Amino acid sequence: MLALRHDPTFADKEERLTMSTGSPTDRDHPVTPRSARGDIDRFLSQAETTPAAQGRLIFALDATMSRQPTWDRACRLQGEMFSAVAASGRLSVQLLYYRGLSECRASRWALDADTLRGFMMRIACQGGHTQIAKVLGHARKEMGHQRVNALVFIGDAMEENADDLSVLAGELGVLGLPCFMVQEGANTGVEAVFREIARLSGGAYLRLDEGSADALARLLRAVAAYATGGLTALEAEDSREGRLLIGQLRSSGSSSS
Repeated sequence: MLALRHDPTFADKEERLTMSTGSPTDRDHPVTPRSARGDIDRFLSQAETTPAAQGRLIFALDATMSRQPTWDRACRLQGEMFSAVAASGRLSVQLLYYRGLSECRASRWALDADTLRGFMMRIACQGGHTQIAKVLGHARKEMGHQRVNALVFIGDAMEENADDLSVLAGELGVLGLPCFMVQEGANTGVEAVFREIARLSGGAYLRLDEGSADALARLLRAVAAYATGGLTALEAEDSREGRLLIGQLRSSGSSSS
């Protein structure tokens, strides 16, 4: 396995995220233009945390091929969220995505909405299996270095061992890092696992369908509010999604960021 590029916090080889710099399949059938790959690498090396941040949120995405039909819409809505949180000057965001056979990349922490939005728009979906365990493992490692207030994950599939994911989610719950699991589609097996990850981590679950574009935007704003100000800030959002999250957070015993 290769170490996560540009991030010195991944010191334990057993726990590192796998970073693919191009498998033979990638070289034969490139999906992302070289210029885009260079832009992503520059982002990963340049985006930095600023002292103004009062909350930290990991924003994780499934970028496998099954999400391609909704990817452009998701990028637009997530770009709106970045703009909203950047305006507050309070939330630092780290982007994390997986795709292909083993590629899983995390950015450094950033407050710059334009940088985050531009990075999102340069990611192209590639076929592959889910790597949710890497997402949860990365979040656990980040918590060992600095406080992270929330993890948002958006995906439509789960092809891993559910018990292994539950153990990781439980560890995040002990550390106080709630996972907000957002499911696209209606697969009941995926829903069961996503709900369990949310429950064990002290987070919340929400399912989106094709007509939920506005709901996703409101959800992301609500989670951003929670990451910066806990339940008090979430209550001030006064949205349907915010109220749903409050109910689940209180049920799981999570009372603050």
